[in-house]
Amino acid sequence: MASAQESSNGDGRRRPLGRRVLVFPLPFQGHINPMLQLADALHSRGLAVTVLHTRFNALDPALHPEFTFVAVPDGIPADVAASGSVISIILAMNAAMEEPGPVRDALASVLGETGKRTAACLFIDANLLAVQKAATALGLPTMVLRSASAACFSCFLAYPMLHQNGYLPPKESQLYTPVKELPPLRVRDLFISSSSNHEMMRKVLARATEAVMNSKALVINTFDALETAELERIRRELDVAVVLAVGPLHKLSTRSTGSSLLREDRSCIEWLDTQPTGSVLYVSFGSLTSMDAAELLEVAWGLANSGQPFLWVVRRDLVRGSHGSDLPEGFALAVEGRGKVIPWAPQQEVLAHPAVGGFWTHNGWNSTLESISEGIPMICRPQFADQMMNTRYVEAAWGVGFELEGELKRNKIEEAVRKLMKDAKGVVARERAHELKKKVESCLESGGSSLLAIDKLIGQILSL
Repeated sequence: MASAQESSNGDGRRRPLGRRVLVFPLPFQGHINPMLQLADALHSRGLAVTVLHTRFNALDPALHPEFTFVAVPDGIPADVAASGSVISIILAMNAAMEEPGPVRDALASVLGETGKRTAACLFIDANLLAVQKAATALGLPTMVLRSASAACFSCFLAYPMLHQNGYLPPKESQLYTPVKELPPLRVRDLFISSSSNHEMMRKVLARATEAVMNSKALVINTFDALETAELERIRRELDVAVVLAVGPLHKLSTRSTGSSLLREDRSCIEWLDTQPTGSVLYVSFGSLTSMDAAELLEVAWGLANSGQPFLWVVRRDLVRGSHGSDLPEGFALAVEGRGKVIPWAPQQEVLAHPAVGGFWTHNGWNSTLESISEGIPMICRPQFADQMMNTRYVEAAWGVGFELEGELKRNKIEEAVRKLMKDAKGVVARERAHELKKKVESCLESGGSSLLAIDKLIGQILSL
């Protein structure tokens, strides 16, 4: 690992940089991971890193000795934090941070310690507009990391148009209507869910767009060959100096970032070692998605009845209103030897394991990109946020999976598992997934698009 004061000059030797970057992730798992992966990629190239973080979903500095950590009061009321509403938490956090004091004081303290000359810029999540404003008041340039897809941000930019043209709020009779301005999306693939507060969403997305507009660069966790048209659309529409596709960030990170908010059960790797190549369906619905007890029952028996080996992540809080696994009686015996249930997985390692041949996912962007990176086809079960959009691209644009629609019923689940793992449609999806994996490998080679983007980003940072 390079020290914080040096960077490779291309021949294996290192040269001093003497610059520091600050990073401030939104405190949710899907946002923390890519921000720390970006921080690690920059640190490995010679930049010192300071991580500003909230007390809500606080990170453990002991897991990242190479970084400096600074806690920032987030001002999230206890009842809002307990609600689990991501949008409410984002709005409460920004409202509290807009007040004069804590955030600006924390930034000023960091700048006072490092000196304005060495603190080049602050990377923020687009949802932290209040932090961007505080940095600007102190003369500290900001850059925005978008932890979702380019298509997702393109849709952010189009949100006023989507309302103006009548696509939103969604009408039940028009859910399958194509959004001709944003192919291949349909109305049902647009943000959040049919029950969302769209006025609140408009506010959040407008603030995110403003944060990008007021920053020096937009960095997106994707790669050029995956979202060529979407990136071109953003570059046309944004008056921002630099728009860079630097992903997949987990492949650019030189070490495990240790950013999981949940404890990983590594026993699954030993279990995977005992399974035939390409035989295992990995099932995980992410860190926030939930279901009711009846749905868990259907998933359990659908997996059992499929006859397919599987590794299933059942979080402690996966079932709404329960803090246990609630797996049905007789399930463990029915799947003995070919099914394993764990509370949380080292997902990148699981998806890269030779035994894994398919992924049943909620299609958060990190999970989607990690699956694409390993050439793993997907069964898609989106629930909220950008997950529906990611699912649509997986199925209609890239052809590397399909959506499991409607009510979760064991017979439908059994059919979907067999279709992905055994049938012709699964074979085609797997072949296309392998083709995308090759494109990932290409973008990470010397002269590849993502490595060139990181080099350009470093140059941009050093020019500030």
